[in-house]
Amino acid sequence: MWTKIKWGLAVLAVVIVGLFLHYTLPQRDVVQIINTYNKNTPIGGNWMFYSIEDTGTGVETTATIRDIRFIDAVFPDGQHVMVYRNEDTGWFWPPYFKWDSSTLQAEAQNLKSEKANPQWVAITHYGWRLPIFSIFPNAVNITPVEGPDVTLIPWVNIILLVVLLFVAVMIRKMWLQFRERMVDPALADVGDTFDAAGQRVENARKEARGFFGRIGAWFGTWRSKR
Repeated sequence: MWTKIKWGLAVLAVVIVGLFLHYTLPQRDVVQIINTYNKNTPIGGNWMFYSIEDTGTGVETTATIRDIRFIDAVFPDGQHVMVYRNEDTGWFWPPYFKWDSSTLQAEAQNLKSEKANPQWVAITHYGWRLPIFSIFPNAVNITPVEGPDVTLIPWVNIILLVVLLFVAVMIRKMWLQFRERMVDPALADVGDTFDAAGQRVENARKEARGFFGRIGAWFGTWRSKR
């Protein structure tokens, strides 16, 4: 039972870390930009998927409706579309340190193209598109590319994942060493203490049984005399 619980917790931890990395790490889509605009967007229970209110504005606000920049794009198959928001991240999480949402919107406007003569671009973004919760990925960079079949190698993600894997392996090694040097001997001492205490209890029981046995035998001699 305990083994199943440990495996369940391990799987849950892997899923949580995987979702966190998938949301946070940069992704690139090769698309055609078809529209750019600003929209008053209500921010409610989905606030955690948007930037902090005063990021990039210098003005603190508690408004639940914000004027947010958006970029509409279509994938090379001509059927699937994507809507990106364009917000500054500032110094907050995730650490993209983006302050140029106005400039990026101008670049997107300049790179708009028609279906008959598409201009393909690679939009770097993070986040997810979940229409049911009005969640949009945040565009952080736009780069023109030669065509829809260009190969993009995610070097940043590869390097970060290798570093994270190295850190995880080192933490595991340090934990195993700490466990071998500190935890296991302490548990062994506790086990020895419990064993010794158990042995003393058992000896006391044996002595008590011997004492009461002798008492019983002594009373038995009295009964036999009568």
